[in-house]
Amino acid sequence: MKPTLPLPVFPTIALETTSLTSAAWESDNACGLVLLLPNDSKASKGPNGQAGQWAALEQTPWADALSLRLAAFPEKTNPVVTTTPNGLRTAIGFIDENVSSFKLLTLARKLVGPLLNERPRQIRVVSLLDDDGAAQAMANALVAAVHAAVFRLPKITGKPEPVSALATVTFVGAYGEVDFSHALATAEGNNLARWLTQLPGNYLTPALYRHYAETLAKQEGWGADFIDLKRLEKLGAGAFLSVTEASPNRDAGILHLTHRPKGSSGPALALVGKGICFDTGGTNLKVGGGMLGMHGDMQGSAVALGTFLALTRLGFKQPLDCWLALAENHIGPDAVKCNDVITALNGTTIELINTDAEGRMVLADTLALASREKPAAILDYATLTGAVVAALGQRMAGAMTNRRDWVEPIIQAGEHCGERVWPMPYEDDYDEDLESQVADTLQCRTQGAGDHLYAARFLGRFVDQGIGWVHVDMASSGTHKGGLAQIPTDVQGFGVRFGVEWFSNRVKAKGAATS
Repeated sequence: MKPTLPLPVFPTIALETTSLTSAAWESDNACGLVLLLPNDSKASKGPNGQAGQWAALEQTPWADALSLRLAAFPEKTNPVVTTTPNGLRTAIGFIDENVSSFKLLTLARKLVGPLLNERPRQIRVVSLLDDDGAAQAMANALVAAVHAAVFRLPKITGKPEPVSALATVTFVGAYGEVDFSHALATAEGNNLARWLTQLPGNYLTPALYRHYAETLAKQEGWGADFIDLKRLEKLGAGAFLSVTEASPNRDAGILHLTHRPKGSSGPALALVGKGICFDTGGTNLKVGGGMLGMHGDMQGSAVALGTFLALTRLGFKQPLDCWLALAENHIGPDAVKCNDVITALNGTTIELINTDAEGRMVLADTLALASREKPAAILDYATLTGAVVAALGQRMAGAMTNRRDWVEPIIQAGEHCGERVWPMPYEDDYDEDLESQVADTLQCRTQGAGDHLYAARFLGRFVDQGIGWVHVDMASSGTHKGGLAQIPTDVQGFGVRFGVEWFSNRVKAKGAATS
């Protein structure tokens, strides 16, 4: 019997808003304080003529004490963590005008982290900002950061794990008509993605992954259809099947989830995710430490599923599809070899070059299946290539698209949501380097740089030209030591916020074009 865990429990934290009164400064040993101050000289002046953050401090009962305390830190220190004269553990954040979403999320993580270490029951967030819009943005960033920080990633242990004591976050001051629904939905989707990615390989085989996803589908009212290996054989999905030849368990397949909101019509928006639950490299066996962490090679599918959940939570009105390519890449007597030629679901013949490039193989047939449904657009996620890490480092994802006019919108969507995605070239002359003497295409190049670009060109063969498609190579953003943006863990679950932003923008763009 394979080990299983119950689906994760997401944090339940009360979110309150109230006006600024003297109660905000009352001492409470079970409370942490976040103080939001302006970080520009254009802010309104205080009663003594001070500008910016210094004027804002006049609204507290400890203006002189805090001013002296802040003066002890280097000028650009942000945030400053200190203790008020009445004993409130306090994190002070300085908010710039027109600051990026990524920087707001980063500041939010750094604000709440030290306070949560004190195990408070309540966090008060007091805004002394002049701009309600800036206060709203920071409040939403803090909600995202809190939910990421208190969520418990799986740990296999018989010892009781500590549970966060935090019950309430109270936002004090002027926040306008603040709405936390987006922050809560995307946080839940991100937490699901990180939870799945953290699971050890023996706790997330394709069969167990299918179990978790289908259990969630029942809870959420989604449709679920698992296309197993027998059906894939009948469909001629040779690209996918080539990866599973050596698997000792015949549990791989493609899970197709559907969400059809009441009253929705028209073609669906499709999410696709690479779900390699463990990757040995196959015949091109990984060596040294290269196999460590390969249980996380399914993070693209987890992000697709998390995005699907977040869109459901937000009441997204457009039909949605989610395709999860679930498999393991094993080594064994039946494993495929270099220079083997296989035939993909859409009839394309592929000469295998490297069995460790299995992700593009399972995605090829999954994209072809998704295309058969004629979706309005496709967004796929995959921890696909080391080349994108070499190109971008580990702070943003790379993207390739078959729509040149989507390049700038991709950048803007990433910047707006705080998950930065940078488009890479998608030019057809790269196909010349993938020409094979014995098949329609090489799986990848035998050597040379730019594998992320060639992988995208390869995958583009399996997407109908009439369908707009974005491929997100998140090998460069799936993990980041010490956390990134609002996420405090190495495992990032990167892409849920971007997916929600991107599909929401596609719907708006379609509406604008038809109005």
